[in-house]
Amino acid sequence: MPSLIVVGGFYGDEGKGKIIAYIAKKDDCSITVRGGVGPNAGHTVVWKEKTFRLRMIPCGFVNPKTHLLIGPGVLVNPQVFLKEIDDIGAEERCGLDPLSAIIEQKHIDQDKGSQHLSGKIGTTGTGTGPCNADRVNRSVKVARDLPELKKYLTDVPAAVNEALEKGANVLVEGTQGTFLSLFHGSYPFVTSKDVTASSIAADVGLGPTNVDDVLVVFKAYVTRVGAGYLKGELSPEEAVKRGWAEYGTVTGRQRRAAPFDFDLARRAVMLNGATQIALTKLDIVYPESRGVNNYGSLSTDARAFVENVEAEIGVPVTLIGTGPSVEEVVDRRGSKKD
Repeated sequence: MPSLIVVGGFYGDEGKGKIIAYIAKKDDCSITVRGGVGPNAGHTVVWKEKTFRLRMIPCGFVNPKTHLLIGPGVLVNPQVFLKEIDDIGAEERCGLDPLSAIIEQKHIDQDKGSQHLSGKIGTTGTGTGPCNADRVNRSVKVARDLPELKKYLTDVPAAVNEALEKGANVLVEGTQGTFLSLFHGSYPFVTSKDVTASSIAADVGLGPTNVDDVLVVFKAYVTRVGAGYLKGELSPEEAVKRGWAEYGTVTGRQRRAAPFDFDLARRAVMLNGATQIALTKLDIVYPESRGVNNYGSLSTDARAFVENVEAEIGVPVTLIGTGPSVEEVVDRRGSKKD
């Protein structure tokens, strides 16, 4: 590290939560800080045989020494934030920037009631788009305006940069995926702001010269929720047949599926300035790889796929997910040989 930004390479749902949780524990991160949009993104972590579905709190909670922060660029639903703190028992190590914008019920009502947003675009109905619109209009409430959030208020940019000055490891958690970016995605079927690494860094107050690495997460196949073009899209029946049928963490909607898209992956690496790749759900495409923790123990076909990804995209695959649990990872970092 010491500062690493993790972003999604496709349309979200790449398994960022698992990868972030693994790194936070393995690298003993001092801080995991969340950038991105808000509670419209759900990250799933399977830890100690329990499944956590988080929409606000960073996935680094699995390390009890890691401070869990939310940057000023993130939209916050106070009810979701407070419930997740209670669910994971992390009250003493959570922090929220005073300038994080607050999602109110009116934003949720506007989101769900808009035929354009909920109908055409297929938004999650969590109020993030209308809240971001109010933020642009400078009329939104921020975290410092709510008494119930007072105890959690933290100058997140200062905390992040002070930790780096002390040589601590800082993990920055992105949300959504590159091609849901308002600027770089499949407009208009996108989220309400940019979610590439540059914007994620800005969300938490991390200057570009303080970013050491960018890890882009790809799934071994592609999925997306809602409307918008999906190259090579499979029928729902074929997705079920291949074991690729999934459902959104926030919405519960079935994800549309397609094979791994090398062109899209190359563009994601370019847009994010990625220095590493994490490849998740290899076990779904290659079931014989389930639970493997050593690269040499992967099947010949699975290793050929990984090496083809590296050759085609030109960036090393450093982490490989081989199952849903945080521990089911092949870690190739720091070694050219496995």
